[in-house]
Amino acid sequence: MPCPSCGTESSAAAVEANLAVCPECGHHFRMEPAARIRYIADEGSFSEFCRNMKSKNPIDMEGYEDKLTEARKKANLSDAVVTGTCTIEGTPVVLALMSFSFMGGSMGSVVGEKIARAMLKGVETRSPVIIYATSGGARMQEGIFSLMQMAKTASAAAELDRAGIPLFMVLCDPTTGGVTASFAMLGDVTIAEPKALIGFAGPRVIEGTIKQTLPEGFQRAEFQQDKGFVDIICPRSEQRALFVSLLKAHCPVSWRTSLAATNAALEESAAGGLK
Repeated sequence: MPCPSCGTESSAAAVEANLAVCPECGHHFRMEPAARIRYIADEGSFSEFCRNMKSKNPIDMEGYEDKLTEARKKANLSDAVVTGTCTIEGTPVVLALMSFSFMGGSMGSVVGEKIARAMLKGVETRSPVIIYATSGGARMQEGIFSLMQMAKTASAAAELDRAGIPLFMVLCDPTTGGVTASFAMLGDVTIAEPKALIGFAGPRVIEGTIKQTLPEGFQRAEFQQDKGFVDIICPRSEQRALFVSLLKAHCPVSWRTSLAATNAALEESAAGGLK
């Protein structure tokens, strides 16, 4: 498969073995949630919730049901985000991982609900929350129901903040539109993958609006780090180690022990959780 950055031809197996990163230039290909879970979570620890939640057609947009059916087959997902719990080096966390292959990672009512529930799950279990964002923005086939998710997810992030639970955001290529304008910029620590496109409107739209040429690398992760929107740029090969360090820094040993005990009790009771 050719690298869109350097043009080097590499086998699909070689790229996959390198965490979907070009072995020559380090270009980060887009990655699906299942593959991310394999390199982030402790083996066998991931437990998905809200798995079967599916979008409807709230404003009767013609052809939308067909697009959803096609997207589900293409991405092998019920919608554009996967949510669940896992451990990272034994520390319980809540994970939410978006998929760009499902309608461009667009945020409709189901995506917003699942993201909000993931953050509220973090409040409930006092577990840190890690969200991998990649999206073209709000899903306009759902009209105002899609735009409402911006307020919903921002409100859930505020609940995490009030509870003192850390929210770690990972911005992947691309993270744009209503996702950027809501929960994606509300993390306590904002991490980005190298050269990820991060912004609201795209560069071509901005140039067409202001009638000016944008600077080199505009809206790329490195540019956003220089401007203070991104805290850390971290390649995939280093992300698990980064999270181990962040979790140790933000979760004292006593808290990590109580987290494990709380989550074990919740699993045993099987009552009152988010199914």
